[in-house]
Amino acid sequence: MKKLFLIISLIILGENTFAQDPNFHIYLCIGQSNMEGAARIEAQDTVNIDSRFKVLEALDCAKLNRQKGQWYTAKPPLCRCDTRLSPADYFGRTMIQNMPQNQTLGLVHVAVAGSKIEIFDKVKYKAYLDSSAKEKPWMINMANSYGGNPYERLIEMAKIAQKSGVIKGILLHQGESNTGDKTWPAQVKKIYDDILADLNIAPNSIPLLSGELVSAEQGGKCASHNPIIATLPQAIPKAVVVSSTGLTAAKDGLHFDSAGVREFGKRYAEALMQYFKK
Repeated sequence: MKKLFLIISLIILGENTFAQDPNFHIYLCIGQSNMEGAARIEAQDTVNIDSRFKVLEALDCAKLNRQKGQWYTAKPPLCRCDTRLSPADYFGRTMIQNMPQNQTLGLVHVAVAGSKIEIFDKVKYKAYLDSSAKEKPWMINMANSYGGNPYERLIEMAKIAQKSGVIKGILLHQGESNTGDKTWPAQVKKIYDDILADLNIAPNSIPLLSGELVSAEQGGKCASHNPIIATLPQAIPKAVVVSSTGLTAAKDGLHFDSAGVREFGKRYAEALMQYFKK
């Protein structure tokens, strides 16, 4: 009986291994409004998208003719049906331009505007959402589109993605709602560790790229959090901080404009490529 169980286990393992394409590189994208996509999608953002650049739809979106759990060419919006331009858009485009033709890049994109980092904490998320219900009902609606638990939806989609390819890293842009919170790096580390554990990825084995918030020179209202973001590599050895210096922003001092988002996405890609060269 034990021998039969071993044979069946080996067959299943073999099937799962065969299903994974090592040339399909997958990145998880999480955060709040800038990662979600707050900048206007312009005509140039909807054309010349390489079919090797994919997004795994995280929820049903009839208006885009997309279904949850299915791969599509990564035409914006990438996050939800009505979100806008994200740094992930031009991260993917830039990466694809620099990858061999036999490689594909896919995104698993789950983000919630206005949210603290706690929304991605698998333990704290419920208390955080409950305490925010009166203040931010619109954020609750966004979370509800992910079944009320954005972290759980991220893991659900990432496991589907793992059937097709290999998760290579995590893109994060978050911090506006945690400005000045010195526990932020430790909270990000917990989420990073939880993601890897829940996806059976070896601890501290993949990079986490975290972008700075709108800089002080561009009138960033939360620029004081950037020095805290700068300490993230002390908490996560494989963390890489992506500079926002010089990136143009909207008048609200919170969000990057379309040009800024495009350049930011390129910087994420350039930072990752430099990381892999080490």
